Amino acid sequence: MERNNNIKLTSAEISALFQNYLNDTMSICVFQYMKEIIQDQEIKKVIEHALDVSHQHVEIIRSIFKAESLPIPLGFTEQDVNHKAERLFSDTFCLYYLKYMTKGGLSNYGLILPQIFREDILAFYNKSLTSTMEINKESTELLLEKGLAVRPPYIPYPQQIEFVRKQSFLKGFLGEKRPLTGIEITQLYSNIQTNMLGESLAIAFSQVTENKNVRNYFLRGKEIAEKHIGIFSSFLREENLPVPMTWDHEITVKQAAPFSDKLMMYHFGLMNYSGIGNYGMAISSCLRRDLVASFSGLTAEIMKYAEDGLNILIDEEWLEQPPLAADRDDLAMN
Repeated sequence: MERNNNIKLTSAEISALFQNYLNDTMSICVFQYMKEIIQDQEIKKVIEHALDVSHQHVEIIRSIFKAESLPIPLGFTEQDVNHKAERLFSDTFCLYYLKYMTKGGLSNYGLILPQIFREDILAFYNKSLTSTMEINKESTELLLEKGLAVRPPYIPYPQQIEFVRKQSFLKGFLGEKRPLTGIEITQLYSNIQTNMLGESLAIAFSQVTENKNVRNYFLRGKEIAEKHIGIFSSFLREENLPVPMTWDHEITVKQAAPFSDKLMMYHFGLMNYSGIGNYGMAISSCLRRDLVASFSGLTAEIMKYAEDGLNILIDEEWLEQPPLAADRDDLAMN
């Protein structure tokens, strides 16, 4: 194995580290605030673990960037969090939040790891994946212990091996529909829950921001999340399967902003692109055409919404530019 860490960072490595730095500095702000407001000591302990991991990530990435003579991103700082803001989230919401943000981290690390080759960067991402798995385990066990875990629906165990014999297995628009597969149920249930997280954060963020454009953006996000939840829930109800409850009641009525508008907009951008990835996974794993059509159409809606969010970030000069390829045409002209 090639062990020379003096090899230059590839586009995949530098971009992943840059994005990780922004995400972890954002997480530090969020977890610091949650640590201040959480009363349940067991939940606080898991949040503190996640906070410690994010701090470790930031320090490691900063040292790598210094060694490579790369500018260290600004990311998010103490200016983006108000430690004295009153409680905006319940303890239960903080635990749910950690669980589903951990899910996003596992997905991102799984995608980037196969593209990493330099030994020190590979070690960093292997360790990051392991620590994220530990936090996922801790948050899941605590949800179970407190009776808060929201499990996907149960289905009957298969009794024998069977093969699909008719093209009608793929149909879903007209005529008789086959029951949902376990994977299709999983995709619907998972995307309902992530949209519920988005809906709750949209409610919370919209009530604390003083920027009219930002507030309207969050309120629009709330409407989109509610629409998507309704569509996905209807598929489950048709099969007499349970639909998870919303988390809106876990948001307080306080109006003091714990985070800057920049942080809240960036956070929502992360959730948008995570949602696009989730829907893409659903499209690739669902076989019924009506499900594929629904996820495809809703993906286009999220993409337009995400673009509008980027425009707000650009207009406010909140969007930190990621590493770019060389502009050869511009270099040739100068």
